[in-house]
Amino acid sequence: MSFFNETKKVSPSLSLFGGRIMKEISELLSYFPNNVGNLIRNTINKNERILDELQEIRIRCDRPIILKLRNFEIVIEYKVNESEILSILERLCNNSIYAYKNQICEGFITVKGGHRVGITGTAVIDNGKIINIKYITSLNFRIAREVLGCSLKILDKILDVKNNEVNNTLIVSPPGKGKTTMLRDIIRNISNGIPNINFRGKTCGVVDERGEIAAMYHGVPQNDIGIRTDVIENVSKAKGMKMLIRSMAPEVIACDEVGSKEDIEAIKEATISGVKGIFTMHGKNLEEIKLNKDINELIENKQIERIIFI
Repeated sequence: MSFFNETKKVSPSLSLFGGRIMKEISELLSYFPNNVGNLIRNTINKNERILDELQEIRIRCDRPIILKLRNFEIVIEYKVNESEILSILERLCNNSIYAYKNQICEGFITVKGGHRVGITGTAVIDNGKIINIKYITSLNFRIAREVLGCSLKILDKILDVKNNEVNNTLIVSPPGKGKTTMLRDIIRNISNGIPNINFRGKTCGVVDERGEIAAMYHGVPQNDIGIRTDVIENVSKAKGMKMLIRSMAPEVIACDEVGSKEDIEAIKEATISGVKGIFTMHGKNLEEIKLNKDINELIENKQIERIIFI
């Protein structure tokens, strides 16, 4: 068993990616009414640092707009009203909210570019399941940014280049520290292969339960996840892993934020069948993740070969 601590900056520099990011932000602002979009655009234009570090745009009914950056927030003193939120939602759903009902019931909508818009309001429950969300009061635009190459510093811990194999790996970090960004880049590299170290690409299967890894939009991955990667989304991690193994014969399987008993049982089945895995979970240190007895069992049984802390 090996453990590694890796601290990194996951946001790309403005000098490298500024133009692309501005295009993505402009696409997002097209979902807003003109007056609201212009307020946000003008605020961003005042300071290049905002463009570089913007992570979320939070919209709340009758509350100011908040731009969440890496280490601080900017409050725009404009209170968005209920009709403006409804207008934004309609644009997000291409003027067909009903067609997006399933996504809305999951609490988010994925839009072009892989950006996710979180949704909260009054949940309508039937037989213990959410069948709708009405009186929508909050929207959270989470900015999706790929950071190609961010995993290069840790790939030597994950790959067994001599045998062209992948070590079963668990990537651990608190929320918001970049583990999903890291996971995505690891998948891309494993899938494409790395010629300069003679690592041949492997068939990868991704269970993208919440659409954060591949960010599928109309069936097309918006993020670069490699040429040998198959994705199943909007399904539980446990069920998705089993489906991929049965149908797509992956050599490597990847999931974000595992932890439930069902997840761990599926990982056990995958590793026993010879499929390698790259997984993430929330946590700060080894002692904390071992509090999950099912994860601890994987570690003790050496079905997890590497643990990387971010």
